[in-house]
Amino acid sequence: MTARRSRLAGDAGQAFPIYITAVAALLFLALALFAVGQAGATRNGGQTAADAAALGAAEDFRDQVRKGLLDAIADGSSWEELLAGRGFDPPHDPCDQAQWFAGENDADVVSGGCVPGYLPVSFTVTVKTREAVGKSVIPGTETKHATAKAKAVVEPRCVLDEPAPLPDPTGDGRGDDGGKDDDGKDGGGKGDGGKDEKPVIDLVCEGEDITIDPERLDLFPDAKDLFSVHLAD
Repeated sequence: MTARRSRLAGDAGQAFPIYITAVAALLFLALALFAVGQAGATRNGGQTAADAAALGAAEDFRDQVRKGLLDAIADGSSWEELLAGRGFDPPHDPCDQAQWFAGENDADVVSGGCVPGYLPVSFTVTVKTREAVGKSVIPGTETKHATAKAKAVVEPRCVLDEPAPLPDPTGDGRGDDGGKDDDGKDGGGKGDGGKDEKPVIDLVCEGEDITIDPERLDLFPDAKDLFSVHLAD
């Protein structure tokens, strides 16, 4: 009986170090997984900031080109390229908005990290998180920050709806009245008051008809109706 008790005590003594080692290994594994989770959360936060920054820059450009288009139609200058989002030099740098949105998400745009692109217009933004991963069982994480990149694209929704020309029965390229009014004088595109009248502009925006009346620019379409903004891979 005494020998049996001695044998059991010996077995328990031998198992105890193995038990301690297993518990320590499991604890280390748990802490390592926690560190990986911390790093993943920091990386996800950085990606959220990059997405917001890129979209912020693209939406700011969209708003500015919409105003440029409105101004061009109002003063009678060329606007067709602006409708396609081309040929526009924004008065304010859209990348300023990229930094603002990154900051709202605890990150900063890295130096040279907001890059415009063209055909179509796009903004590629790289950010760095303000907070590091933090201390963990993995060395170096306390100073490790996450970086992330995102690209947002601005694409036109609308094209000019150009009706087919009316038949010219005279064959001289001037139509029925040769471009004359009822008194035989050139109409010249003037209204009853003798002032130049700007023709309405008919657009087709993703299958929807939109009419812009230069005399009622208070009804000018919103930027989101003229241009789409989305993240690109």
